[in-house]
Parts: sequence; structure tokens; C-alpha cells
Amino acid sequence: MTDLDVRLPVTDARPSAAKAFRAILWRDIFVTGKEFWVFLAQVALQPLFMLFVFAKVLNAGGYVSDDYAHLLLPGIVALTAFLTALQTVSFPLIMEFSFTREIEDRLLAPLPTYLVALEKLLLAVIRALASAVVMFPIGALVLGSAPWHADGVPLLIASLVLGSWVGAGIGLVLGTMVPPSKISVIFAVILTPLMFTGATQYPWQSLDSMRWFQVVTALNPLTYLSEAVRAAVVPEVPHIPAWVCLLVLVGSGVAFTGIGIKGFMRRAVS
Repeated sequence: MTDLDVRLPVTDARPSAAKAFRAILWRDIFVTGKEFWVFLAQVALQPLFMLFVFAKVLNAGGYVSDDYAHLLLPGIVALTAFLTALQTVSFPLIMEFSFTREIEDRLLAPLPTYLVALEKLLLAVIRALASAVVMFPIGALVLGSAPWHADGVPLLIASLVLGSWVGAGIGLVLGTMVPPSKISVIFAVILTPLMFTGATQYPWQSLDSMRWFQVVTALNPLTYLSEAVRAAVVPEVPHIPAWVCLLVLVGSGVAFTGIGIKGFMRRAVS
């Protein structure tokens, strides 16, 4: 037997796309866990003060009833999850595509470009779910108790996952379309209407006497997350049917994710 007859096994030293995806995701989760108190302050401070002012201060002054606190908390949970997902994707992505150029390191990883965008979406959903879970004990601490309906847990989980996905998709669209010089203006114009037309402080059906505003609110995907969480936690409050909320959230998630990934691919190759 000659040396030419010896065949050494050929191995591919490059990690698989799945392995690279898991490694990047785990790194981002580890960084979040390492900075947990910073993350907690970012996601909980604004909702904490909203709960305190709207549910405690106004209640002490006799401007709202005791029942309003239990109506408000599900909306605050929905708002927290939605905005956490949106901001987790949008702000870092704008910086990575402009100043830090950190996105170049991720694009060099051995995985398709679209998976880099999907990893950011998945991380945003995980962070958003964590923020929603944190809001329930915070709400109970501020209000003295938190509404809970055991039969609504499957709907609660499904709606928060889908709503977080929608928020992350919107964040991906903004992160690939907004130039750094316009970030403060764009987010002031977009985030404020999102927050106050998302049925977080009021049930959607209570707007029957303001039909024009009810129509505007129906165009906001956050409305359907708020209504779905409210249906899961306080089902006795009038709300949009849960199946309608979930259907709209799925459609919105698909639409914004598709647009966001196209924008990400365009920015990545430019």
C-alpha cells in the first residue's frame, strides 16, 4: 500500500449555521443576564410610574375607581412587552449600522444574513417576555394585588409572544430605515402615538362615543395585544374577541418581519 492509497477523513472545521446562531443568541442572552439590573430599570421604570400615577395617585384623589387599577395593569404589561421588543431591535441596530459598525462582525459569522436579523428578533421576544413577567409582581407591589385568571394563561402566553414578535418586527423596520441623524425626531413621532393609541389605558370598546379615535386605535397593532392580555387576565371587561386579536398579531408579525428583513438585507450588502 502506497501513501497515495491512504485517504484521511475530511472534516469541515466551520461551525454549522445552527450552531453559530445559538452561539450568537446565547452571547446576547448572557450579556442581558449580566446587566440584569440595568435591563430591569430600562423596562420597569416607566411602567412603574404610570401604574403609580394613574392607579394610585388618581385613585387617592377620587378621579378613578378601584377597579381601574385591574383594568390598567394588563395594558401596562402589554405596553412593556411591546416597547421592550421594539427598542431591543431598533436602537442597537441603528447604532450598529452607523457608528459602531458592530453589525459587520455578526455578518461575518457562518450563517445566512437573514438569520442575523432573525436572531435579533428572537432576542427581542425573549427580553420582552422577561419584562412582561417582571411587571406582574411589580404591579402587585404597587397596587396591592394583581388580577389573575388561571384559565387565561394559554391566551396570555400566546398573545405576549405574538405581540412581542410584532414589536420586534416594527423595531427591525425602524432600525433599518431610520438614519442616525433623525432618530430623536422619528421616535418622538412614532413612539408617542403608539403608546397612546394602543388601548393600554382603556378598553377599545369604551371608545364607541369617539368613533374616529376608535378607528385610529384599531390601526395600532398594540391595541390587539392590549385587548388580548386584558381578555386573558380580566375577561369580564369588554374586549375585542381573542381570536381576532391573535389573527391580527400574526398578520402584523409576518408583514413587519418581511419588510424588516428586506431592509436588513439591503443595508447589509450596501
